[in-house]
Amino acid sequence: MKCDQPRAGIVGLGTYVPERVLTNEELQQMVDTSDEWIRARTGIRERRVASPDEAASDLALVACQRALEDAGIGPDEIDLIIAATNTPDMLFPATACLLQDRIGAAGAGAFDLLAGCTGFIYGVAVGAQFITAGAARTVLVVGAEALTRIINWQDRNTCVLFGDGAGAVVLREVPGDRGILSTVLGADGSGARHLYMPAGGSRLPASAETVAKGLHYVHMNGREVFKFAVRAMEDGAREVLRRAGLTGADVDFLIPHQANIRIIEHAAKKMNLPMDRVAVNVDRYGNTSTASIPLALEESVKKGKIKDGDNVVMVGFGAGLTWAGLLIRWYDYKK
Repeated sequence: MKCDQPRAGIVGLGTYVPERVLTNEELQQMVDTSDEWIRARTGIRERRVASPDEAASDLALVACQRALEDAGIGPDEIDLIIAATNTPDMLFPATACLLQDRIGAAGAGAFDLLAGCTGFIYGVAVGAQFITAGAARTVLVVGAEALTRIINWQDRNTCVLFGDGAGAVVLREVPGDRGILSTVLGADGSGARHLYMPAGGSRLPASAETVAKGLHYVHMNGREVFKFAVRAMEDGAREVLRRAGLTGADVDFLIPHQANIRIIEHAAKKMNLPMDRVAVNVDRYGNTSTASIPLALEESVKKGKIKDGDNVVMVGFGAGLTWAGLLIRWYDYKK
């Protein structure tokens, strides 16, 4: 998609992470691993874990409320809520519908979007098209995950990677040449078996046998996902720039999915960007899936690393296998 006028842009940001911090040192007491092993392979030193009474919608609610406050708008102004999550409170109804009620957005449409860790970019791309088509004025997009609920804490290949959190953005039409310039969405379903949760759906409904076999946990072929990720991040960034008629030299800041520091560094190298122009918080939060990019975005904006008029590339990959890129010319909605 290459957007003509009007352009949708981000006019509000909000995030939330649980209070509980789980360090690598604590994981050493739970599974055969070490702080050195985890850091060397992933760059992660700690992650956040939702409390027993926190579900994905609880994390999302706080992030959404903060995004609305940041945008200076009320819930009655929301036309559509898109919740990107791999860990909904339940299979149905949609987590977005639970949020609609709790936020008080009585007049808004609401649906969930499932695209693995890439879900947030997918959600923003979809929400932006509602705005550019004139079908909505205000869209709330949130990525929220309680991934630690579906992790096998005896599997050191997965339990060290994931954390919980939520991040939300408010989309509206923005002035001038600001806003979303282009997006690209991709998928390769032949790789679905490399990152999935086997049971809990209609293929393998919950049973004593599926629970005993651990089929309700995340299963991942790390080697294959890594190979896909480095290709997808590079291809997504290149394609989103091509669609906007720009090159790597035009990029001011990169916000990659926070899954692994080696993948992030590879993406930065391919775009010829120094690491001080790349968002990195994987060390503190681990892989928060759909919450990863909005968490990194808000942090970068607050630190002043992203300024009005900057060309910002967001790129990610995830289960599906999916990948996506988004190019936005930042609009300083606070000025």
